[in-house]
Amino acid sequence: QVQLEESGGGLVQAGGSLRLSCTASGRNANTYAMGWFRQAPGKEREFVSAITFGGGVTRYADSVRGRFFISRDNARNTVYLQMNSLKPEDTAGYYCAADSKMTVTNNPDYWGQGTQVTVSS
Repeated sequence: QVQLEESGGGLVQAGGSLRLSCTASGRNANTYAMGWFRQAPGKEREFVSAITFGGGVTRYADSVRGRFFISRDNARNTVYLQMNSLKPEDTAGYYCAADSKMTVTNNPDYWGQGTQVTVSS
């Protein structure tokens, strides 16, 4: 069993930055691929970014590529999402995910509770 706890959400003006953190705890927590999804009101949850357990491979949704950057610190069992040049359309609940497969799929093994990001125009 792995528990995921997100932090770092908040309210920011368009063009600003935020850094989300997700700390994993539990058995073999640092051996999972990790990622972030988001869900805006009235919309389906969508993939944002993912990183392999070793940190060597990253993926991004087209909508955030070049603005968001994912990283992980396995010594701290923590994955980060640095979000720059934020836009109002980035407003959503952001959810951390852990997947036992090589990369994060749309059906990860574990989800966090989510953290809200609101970008004002």
